[in-house]
Amino acid sequence: MSVLWVCVSVLYVFHSCKGETRHVYSPGDIVIGGLFHTHLKTNRSVNSGPLVCHDFDIRGFLLSQVMIYTIREINQRTPRVLPNFTIGYDIYDTCSDVGLAISATLRLLETRSDNQSCGRIGHGEPATKVVVGEASSETSIAVARIVSLTSVAQISYSATSELLSRKYKFPTFLRTVSSDAHQTKGISELVRKFNWKAVAIVGSDDEYGRYGSDSLSDHFSAKGVCVEFMKILPGYFNLKSNKSSRLLVELVKRLTNSSAEAIILFTKSTNAEIIMMEAIKYKLNRTWIASDAWSTSTKIAKLPDIKLAGQVFGFTFQGREVPGFKNYILTSQFDKKQYALMGDYRFCTNQSSENMSKDCLLADDQHQPKKCLDSRCLIDFIDKAFSYSIYLAVEVIADSLRRLMKCDSQQCERTSNFTALELLEEIKKTNCTVNTTVISFDENGDPNLAYNIVYWNSSDAKRGTVIKTIGGYWPNGSIKLPDELEKAMAAVEVTVYNCSKTCKPGLELKTPHETCCAYCAPCAEREFSPGNGTACQSCNDTQYSKEGHRDKCFPITDQYLRWKCSFSIVLSCFAISGIIITILCAILFTVYRGTPIVKAVGGCLCLLELLSLLACFCLTFTFHGKPTRDSCRLGLPLFGVAFSLCISCILANLLQILVSFDFNIKVASWMKKLNQPCAVVTVVSGIQLILSVLWMVFEPPVPYVDAIDTESVHKCKLLSVRFFAATIGYLTFWAFICFLFAVKGKKLPDLYKNAALISVSMLLFIIIWIIFIPLFLTMKGKNKAAVEIVAILISSYSILGFHLAPKCYIMLFRKELNNENAITSYIKKYYEQQGRAVIKS
Repeated sequence: MSVLWVCVSVLYVFHSCKGETRHVYSPGDIVIGGLFHTHLKTNRSVNSGPLVCHDFDIRGFLLSQVMIYTIREINQRTPRVLPNFTIGYDIYDTCSDVGLAISATLRLLETRSDNQSCGRIGHGEPATKVVVGEASSETSIAVARIVSLTSVAQISYSATSELLSRKYKFPTFLRTVSSDAHQTKGISELVRKFNWKAVAIVGSDDEYGRYGSDSLSDHFSAKGVCVEFMKILPGYFNLKSNKSSRLLVELVKRLTNSSAEAIILFTKSTNAEIIMMEAIKYKLNRTWIASDAWSTSTKIAKLPDIKLAGQVFGFTFQGREVPGFKNYILTSQFDKKQYALMGDYRFCTNQSSENMSKDCLLADDQHQPKKCLDSRCLIDFIDKAFSYSIYLAVEVIADSLRRLMKCDSQQCERTSNFTALELLEEIKKTNCTVNTTVISFDENGDPNLAYNIVYWNSSDAKRGTVIKTIGGYWPNGSIKLPDELEKAMAAVEVTVYNCSKTCKPGLELKTPHETCCAYCAPCAEREFSPGNGTACQSCNDTQYSKEGHRDKCFPITDQYLRWKCSFSIVLSCFAISGIIITILCAILFTVYRGTPIVKAVGGCLCLLELLSLLACFCLTFTFHGKPTRDSCRLGLPLFGVAFSLCISCILANLLQILVSFDFNIKVASWMKKLNQPCAVVTVVSGIQLILSVLWMVFEPPVPYVDAIDTESVHKCKLLSVRFFAATIGYLTFWAFICFLFAVKGKKLPDLYKNAALISVSMLLFIIIWIIFIPLFLTMKGKNKAAVEIVAILISSYSILGFHLAPKCYIMLFRKELNNENAITSYIKKYYEQQGRAVIKS
């Protein structure tokens, strides 16, 4: 069977006011403008002469055919969408060049679009009331600034920059793809789902790449994902440029040394292709996240050994197959005028199947001057997502025209004599269903459409790389992925770069400032982490974390000297016993108040001394239980007053003994002056009283909770140690004076051994408080209050036991000693042994 080649090559070039512009035109009652890049590059950066487009883009050409096909289908649809009206088109090839796009836009905005004369901008209504395109954000921004001057609506099918959502800058811009604001959120959510902790961002220096990269960085920062680096490359890579080559080498080197788990490539497909070719060359084997600009690029996916670059996930628009478009391409139902967009290409029909593979390769080879394209292999280059987006744009325009012109299946009430502003307002109100897709625009001109998440599957060597949809992301923030994939990615605890991704309970994930490579660090005291790398959090004031169990907080135990504590009960028993003994002693001393033994211990002073001891025993109860404002004020300050009163009584008693028995004239003279019991008691105890009052007024001990390990210790805190030191120092000073006097009095003929017993009790007091002070200042916990009680009890019992209790024993069991004759005989005998005469008074 012979192969009939029917080759058609038509170069359809129309004149314009300022030179040649490659485009295709079909008249109609209503004309829709179109801006597509059927060529990828111009010679702008190489030559200074006329612009020439080169590098034919099959995908871009097919996208222009989607618009033509959809318009034809609407015009032929039964029942008619616009009865008695037809829709025409005026489509320009922008060659991916901003300057050419602006030139084409100015042509579209002329008051006549019949290509017979050159009109002027701003005088009358332009015949083209709406424009579909352009593809890139950078070009769309330039076009949007121009069309806004005449209120002509612009509907882009792939420009996603967030900048275009700012209506105060681009009031007539709309799109049938989601904004990058949603795409960047979706990418950050994908990273979170996969439990990636470190990423790198590579963008391009244009409105698309720059805004997208900055938005990604903000989202990752909010989610706690470390951005190891963000590299912004030139808007266009030129491998012939030394600067581009140097930047590419630097990028590959940085990616090679990076510990990032995923590399997000947010740039146009031409740049992505060059980067991926370098990734294949150096066998980077990384995980890539592709932005919508190249996530479905079959050209990049079919690069030789693409799997050496690593695995690729991507985001693309949630498109469907345009109904009937594939059959339209297969049957080659092209208008010859459409070939004007192709340049140095020709279509081949009736090709045999054995030659199809060869010519499909030729279709993808851009190094030959002429190419023969078979319509059957063209379907491999159909971009489903962008095609559907263009299909939606044209259907939205048709629906808006139907509503604006008030059409039913028979007729339209209005004529085609409407303004561009009227059509723009009607398009903004769109809320329709196109082929099961519900579409509407928000106040920013953005649609309510979702993204598809794709994966490049290179496991089958025969089939090559297959771009497969694995999930979706919706503008409301929800994301759907295969459960098994999500679990597998999240289960990885350590990356291939030996960086921790998650941690056991009690450990947090820490990242040094100079790198994103994280490690697990234990939580500090009073901190916890439930695991999975969560940062350590502080327990509250009533909780603590255990060593080796810092995955949660445990309640802190309140600690203070409780009444029911066994040690507290023992101390209370000693205090109560002291109170009872003191009261019994007071009763005995009152009953025997006229006897010599009572007079020997000071007479009434001993009752005052017993009263002070009674107060000391009672004050021990202020240290039990949870400290309060009043108990803290009463404890140590009042003990100082009570015990100073006790010591002053002892001092007065000692002076009486020394004056009575010391016959040294020099000593007796000044002791007689000091032998004023009331004055001694008043002065010594009065000074301490003043000191204690100042303590309680200006710097009293206050209740305080001290968190110690697993306990909250309730105690009385000294605001200052100076009043405490002054009180203890004052008492110790007088105790030492009493001790000195008592030692001196031991040589005197004292039948009842007052001086000897007082020296023991004072020495015991001094020793106890010397031990107590460092313990009091350094000890923590509930035992601090117990130490205070012990010190007070020992001090009180030392006076009661060594000074007063022996007197009670004599009063009860040695009554023969409790008379004046016994005392006189004892003194006489003492002096006779000393060989001294005794003078009786």
